Amino acid sequence: MFKDISIDELLSLKNIGQLTVIDVRSPSEFKDATIPGSINIPLFDDKERAEVGTLYKQVSKEAAKERGLEIASSKLPIFVKAFNNVKGDKAVFCWRGGMRSKTTATVLDLMGINVFRLDGGYRNYRNLIVDTLGALEVNPEVVVLNGYTGSGKTTILHRLQELDYPVIDLEGLANHRGSIFGQIGLKPHNQKTFDALFIESIQRLQDSPYVLFEGESKRIGKVMLPDFLMEKKNQGTQLFIEIPIEERVNNILEDYQPWDHEQECIDSFARIKKRIHTPIANEIESDLNTGEYFHAVRLLLEYYYDPLYDHSADQFTEGEKTIIKAETVDEAVVLLKDYLAKRYNEKVI
Repeated sequence: MFKDISIDELLSLKNIGQLTVIDVRSPSEFKDATIPGSINIPLFDDKERAEVGTLYKQVSKEAAKERGLEIASSKLPIFVKAFNNVKGDKAVFCWRGGMRSKTTATVLDLMGINVFRLDGGYRNYRNLIVDTLGALEVNPEVVVLNGYTGSGKTTILHRLQELDYPVIDLEGLANHRGSIFGQIGLKPHNQKTFDALFIESIQRLQDSPYVLFEGESKRIGKVMLPDFLMEKKNQGTQLFIEIPIEERVNNILEDYQPWDHEQECIDSFARIKKRIHTPIANEIESDLNTGEYFHAVRLLLEYYYDPLYDHSADQFTEGEKTIIKAETVDEAVVLLKDYLAKRYNEKVI
């Protein structure tokens, strides 16, 4: 007989690599939000889920169960094979630990496949995330990377993260670059996904002497940063990365590759065109339409993003401020490593 486990037990086993977590909800539910690291083996596809749900609401619970079992029975061989291909111990969950996860766990148990079922399903996990966010504090000191658009802040953080520096990539967690153009080539995460990924990230670093992240605004794409993080950011050590504008333009082009996303760039620019002096706005629009991306980006920096940044920079009033001047991102990484080594008495990695 399968065993029900609590969300705390599930996360503990998952975090030490002793459990594969499997979401048996429909693909659209999985896409909307899931437990990070889960894989999706749906009992019903979206159409089938809608059909069963309609029967439940409009006919009866028994009618929905009968139709659900009929649908599941027809796909059992493929369904069970998918679970057999997953090595090691497994835990399944649905929305609230109901019919879908119970049916799955029962069938797998009958087939001799060891499986746990999450008590309360995804709903219990989401409640845990909300409660955790409500009580969470950031223990380490905060070091915030600031700088004009294109200064390579995210790239710098990625380089340091690869070297095991304590980094939280907020834009990565949001899957958005944090600007009007920030969604280009990406599928931004919603708040539920961001919250789950953020908690996992910060909990891993709570014993670090400091944590590094980028100086974001309250909103990144579709998500809002928690108030306690914004307060901690404003009180933290503020590092300002200064890199020549030509290098910043090259960084942006390398990151966004606008030649592969021409229409997205044009559509995004249309959202801010009215905020830029008309002759310059027309010139930028013309450059985007003709593929003169270097010139378009430089004008955007000079006449939109840099003035916008200067206007918002006044918010940095509480924490210590340090300017790091570099010619390239590579040099900025070296200088930042030196700064952290001196400040926290660490060896340069």
